[in-house]
Amino acid sequence: MNNITLQQAQQVIEAARQKSQETGVKMNIAVVDAGANLVAFARMNGAWLGSLDISIKKAKTARFFDMPTGDIGGLSQPGGPLYNIEHSNGGLITFPGGLPLRDAQGEVVGAIGVSGDSVENDHIVAEAGMHALR
Repeated sequence: MNNITLQQAQQVIEAARQKSQETGVKMNIAVVDAGANLVAFARMNGAWLGSLDISIKKAKTARFFDMPTGDIGGLSQPGGPLYNIEHSNGGLITFPGGLPLRDAQGEVVGAIGVSGDSVENDHIVAEAGMHALR
């Protein structure tokens, strides 16, 4: 299993931070490795303190299931096949802002989680970080 390096994680964080600034939002940005361990984190000045934990959990959730957290959210609605999954693994976040990170061969090497604004903006910023790895 390949793991994201610290240097790569920092590139992901920086790309996401730049997108946050362009968008005019203040974000908490977390990157975990393939084992869902925190590798890099940035809290922009003025970003919500409550979103710190959410960003880390979004990254872990995206890695645990190797899919965008928003996709898991769609599956975890009442009557859905993953209903109540957010109560597993010490608490998951099942709304947009978490994305798996893949290497050039398509293997998951980690994940990014972003929180601090609307889930749409969280996702846009996470995508910018994800694209920095490719």
